[in-house]
Amino acid sequence: MAERRNTYKEDEVLETPFDFHHLLRALVYVKRYLKKMIFALILSALGGIAALFSPMIIQHALDVAIPAKNQKLLYELVLLLIAAYAVSVIFTTIRSRIMVGVSQDIIYDIRKDVFAHLQKLPFQYYDDRPHGKILIRVVNYVNSVSDMLSNGLINVVLEIMNLIFIVIFMFCVDVKLSLVVLAGVPVLAVFLGYIKKRQRRAWQAVSNKNSNLNAYLQENIVGAKITQIFAREDENAEIFSELSGRCRASWMEAVKYSNLVWPGIDNISVWVRAAVFIFGLIIFGTGYTSVGVIVAITSYASRFWQPIMNLGNIFNNFINNIAYLERIFETLDEPATVDDAEDAVPMKPIVGEVTFDHVTFGYEADKMVLHDVSFTVKPGESVALVGPTGAGKSTIVNLISRFYNINEGRVLIDGEDISKVTLHSLRSQMGIMLQDSFIFSGTIEDNIRYGKLDATLEEIEQASKTVCADSFIRRMHDGYQSEVKERGSLLSQGQKQLISFARTLLADPAILVLDEATSSIDVQTERALQQGLNAMLKGRTSFIIAHRLSTIKNCDKIMYIDEGGIMECGTHDELIAKKGYYYKLYTAQMKDIA
Repeated sequence: MAERRNTYKEDEVLETPFDFHHLLRALVYVKRYLKKMIFALILSALGGIAALFSPMIIQHALDVAIPAKNQKLLYELVLLLIAAYAVSVIFTTIRSRIMVGVSQDIIYDIRKDVFAHLQKLPFQYYDDRPHGKILIRVVNYVNSVSDMLSNGLINVVLEIMNLIFIVIFMFCVDVKLSLVVLAGVPVLAVFLGYIKKRQRRAWQAVSNKNSNLNAYLQENIVGAKITQIFAREDENAEIFSELSGRCRASWMEAVKYSNLVWPGIDNISVWVRAAVFIFGLIIFGTGYTSVGVIVAITSYASRFWQPIMNLGNIFNNFINNIAYLERIFETLDEPATVDDAEDAVPMKPIVGEVTFDHVTFGYEADKMVLHDVSFTVKPGESVALVGPTGAGKSTIVNLISRFYNINEGRVLIDGEDISKVTLHSLRSQMGIMLQDSFIFSGTIEDNIRYGKLDATLEEIEQASKTVCADSFIRRMHDGYQSEVKERGSLLSQGQKQLISFARTLLADPAILVLDEATSSIDVQTERALQQGLNAMLKGRTSFIIAHRLSTIKNCDKIMYIDEGGIMECGTHDELIAKKGYYYKLYTAQMKDIA
């Protein structure tokens, strides 16, 4: 129990530290929409410049129009002020709409690339990771970084431009008071440098804790029935509460640093504006400045610190999302170890001869499951693989489909090394029926058509009749158009397997693999299905893994797998006469049935 808990309490280790290279890689997605972003930036810059004329207009009103009691000039200045604000608002609104579209486009591009890469990753990748941790990267993390790569980057440029324009306008009004405003910049630089490293580490911790929580939540939703069967609700709730508490604690720690940024900038801003008033009044007393100048510089000082505060918030958001960006690239950098070789060629139409040539394989480098296995299966032969659990039966059929790379030796189909052909051309000619039949959300018709998208309804119905699935499908409310939920939750295990049989038969594979494919079907249905199975096996090279030995008696070969190799091989009658491993297994099973 403790070991199970620790699986979800340990944080992921960040494999690669963030460096500027990650951001440069992310700019690949930005470059696709650079023209739109530049146009949005120009609009923002023009709007910002228009707004920056406001303090000068106010200064002119205070120092010229009001003392001279020039109402016409005052009205003109008021209209000019309104126009400046209107231009600023209109351009900013247009820019916002453009950037919303760019942000969604970037989300789409990154998510598409991550999903496409996930489709290429080997089984080993999914064996080693909770699916919830993979899911959060495709959905949550991509959403988080998209705004940083669109609005975040453009706002950095925009706010820097605003700062430059503000400084220029400010120096045009008064040089000495402008220098007072700039005196606060070194203080800000020291402050931001202090919290930067701590803030990044804190948000990395948030990323880890959220990933762990999501993984545990996803697994418990999928396994809700098992939880209730074993009355694990209270303990699972306790584990979830602890994981959720860790998320909350790490979030509060990260927010503590984030919340230091804007108050720190705000405090520096207040002190600088106070200094402007003090020095302004001193200079005002000597007659070298005016009230309008002091008001204008104070306004510019407020505006000067606003983009700095915005940059601080952007910096905050940037630090928060760096951890997510790292995770996304970590996924994209995961090597597709089982992939097409550079010189891979399409597999020719398969006849069906399968050869294992001194094959050695292990899921872990120091633990081999198969040791120097060699055999040849002729085209059209049916081969049953039997033996104790964990002996390597499923491993053999997985290697035929090249779901894993072998450590030593070769696997050949029709004399061709399968490591030298394209995966699509190989797997598209194979049909695999697993013990855990996966049903997708959608209609039953869609599920059966999954392996052959151009199949007609008549072909789907014929395949279903062949495997004895047609009768129960027609009894459903909408027949073949009946909607099934995620993982086929409204279907029995036996019904799922029959639908999977129909799907496999419809694909018309050259090599067929049945891995405990009838384990959830009752004996009566299995007997009725046997005729359909014989039709499926006819003319195809087939590999059958079954614990009910009565179902594989008629196979051309039976291989007894154990201790990393083939202990016995022959027909049912030959192995019974030999009275070896298979004989003991068969007689023990017959006694249990009796």
